[in-house]
Amino acid sequence: MGHRHSKSDSSGSSDGSDSSRFPRFRRRIRLHRRRKSSNSTGQRTTIVVKDFVGIARIQLIEAEMKFRDRWFACISLGERTYRTVKSDYTHKPVWKSEKKVLLEKNGAHIARISVFETNRLSKSNLVGCCEIDLLDVLSRDSSDSSDKVLDLLDPSSANAVVGSISLSCSLEDPVETEKSFVRRILAIVDYNADGMLSFSEFSGLIDAFGNQVAAGKKEELFKAADKNGDGVVSMDELAELLAVQQQEESLISSCPVCGETLSNIDRLNDIIHLTLCFDEGTGNQIMTGGFLTDKQASYGWIWKLSEWAHVSSYDIGLKSGSKASHILVFDRRTKRLVEELIDGKIILSMRAIYQSKVGLTLINAGAKELLQSISEKQGRQMNSPESVKDIPTFIDFFKDQINVADAKYPVEYFKTFNEFFIRELKPGARPIAHEEYDSVAVCAADCRLMAFKSIDDSIRFWVKGRKFSVEGLLGTSIAAGNFSSGSMVIFRLAPQDYHRFHLPVSGVIEQFLDIPGYLYTVNPIAVNSKYCNVFTENKRVVSIISTSDFGKVAFVAIGATMVGSITFNKKQGDYVRKGEEFGYFSFGGSTVICVFEKDAIDIDEDLVANSGRSLETLVSVGMSLGVSRRSKAEAKLPNMDKCRVCD
Repeated sequence: MGHRHSKSDSSGSSDGSDSSRFPRFRRRIRLHRRRKSSNSTGQRTTIVVKDFVGIARIQLIEAEMKFRDRWFACISLGERTYRTVKSDYTHKPVWKSEKKVLLEKNGAHIARISVFETNRLSKSNLVGCCEIDLLDVLSRDSSDSSDKVLDLLDPSSANAVVGSISLSCSLEDPVETEKSFVRRILAIVDYNADGMLSFSEFSGLIDAFGNQVAAGKKEELFKAADKNGDGVVSMDELAELLAVQQQEESLISSCPVCGETLSNIDRLNDIIHLTLCFDEGTGNQIMTGGFLTDKQASYGWIWKLSEWAHVSSYDIGLKSGSKASHILVFDRRTKRLVEELIDGKIILSMRAIYQSKVGLTLINAGAKELLQSISEKQGRQMNSPESVKDIPTFIDFFKDQINVADAKYPVEYFKTFNEFFIRELKPGARPIAHEEYDSVAVCAADCRLMAFKSIDDSIRFWVKGRKFSVEGLLGTSIAAGNFSSGSMVIFRLAPQDYHRFHLPVSGVIEQFLDIPGYLYTVNPIAVNSKYCNVFTENKRVVSIISTSDFGKVAFVAIGATMVGSITFNKKQGDYVRKGEEFGYFSFGGSTVICVFEKDAIDIDEDLVANSGRSLETLVSVGMSLGVSRRSKAEAKLPNMDKCRVCD
């Protein structure tokens, strides 16, 4: 059946495992600093330079057992355990599952391999196990890889052989580690998945990771890789350029998984840190099936970037070393273009998951559940007393966009971050345009607004989601009627905005409809994606308001990533006045959409003109939105020249 390595010392005995046993690897590795990693208990451990051996690739290939069943195998090293997927019903299970692990001379190096049967009667019954000393095997084998067939022993009887398992283990070449990592990370910005990178794709990646020195060299690097001058380079060419030249500055200044600032002394060590941090940081203990392609491996990075970026956007502010990217919006009050600050990592994450073919795969494969989990976790955190410490940081980062003087209570009044987030405003802080005239609709939120005379215009200029429709937005139980040919206004709330929404019109609330869904971001990057429908797939609540001046108006409150709940303070049957508070979104950014029936409203021309240029307009609650066409026909119009908040 083969030889079994039976050393039982898993404490990391290092007899004879000095650096001379791994000369090929030692020539390439020069560690100049101490690296930190997290063990399974969450404590920080220090890896000492002289103890570093390398990254071992362990593959559990197949087994031969005494009877037929469904099987899975586990490999344990130190305090960590990784498992394969379940096999088919057979006595010769094939897994071809791989895991990379860090080897240290004074760390764990005795790997324990266990094989379990799993069926209806016995879901996880340990059948056989064995051990292998990775340091001993890798140091004695002169080839690049070492294939072994080990006896599996009955755990209740050390002398009874119950089967055998085949495995392969090797030390990964450090240069290949770096090249593979670069190809993997660059695959994220290859949005059309054509295997080529344009300069804008490459530039966006460097900008997102915030290394100013590297940003200054990106044109030089790109031109060096683009040997034929056609404006694009293959990922392999670019990876080779970045790996071989060994630039003085690392491409990435801080780890996108743990946020740790990286050293610029030895770039290769940073790549090792990033590779292992990703493997450990995902929380996914299932071993990969076979050897992944760089594109397949990049899926995991997109997962982690998406999770990290969404969380970091409310952590609060920019991480050290990151670079802010910008969305331009037109400030209606000042009549100037202003910048909406967003962390560059978030831009990278959103583009990767919402605007790429790879992202489409992830959306279909479970990104929805991931975003739900993130939102629930962050919602709990922002309701905790400890979250109050984040309020000053949040205010400081958005100091030019948050006016704390408008708040009803001082900052010291709030006991959690979420209490501050859903803060009320002082009476009169948001004047209502022509408050006495119900024929003038007003803006429902402090937000970035897009307004369209027809649904067709919104699809042409802004909403690019697949199969977007009013019926999909409002739900099939609400008769679309004239809504399908009506006007649509989108109120997007950013994290820095006042997060209570108000009524745009006066009338009677006829009904509320809860529609379950997911929690995609409402950022324009996702809204403009052709791969998902943010507005028709997200969790939302639809209310119908019956009015004298506008007919029926559909008011849709849409949840988004980090939004724990949507709360209304009005109920069905209530008569409401425009400008009154309607409800609020808990922690996170979100969106309100109002749909008017056909020919019900003339939206203010400045809002329509900006939207036709795909430019959002920054507005405040109570600003004029538009005038009822019915009132125009009946000549019941206010003097719009005296509207204070339209100027």
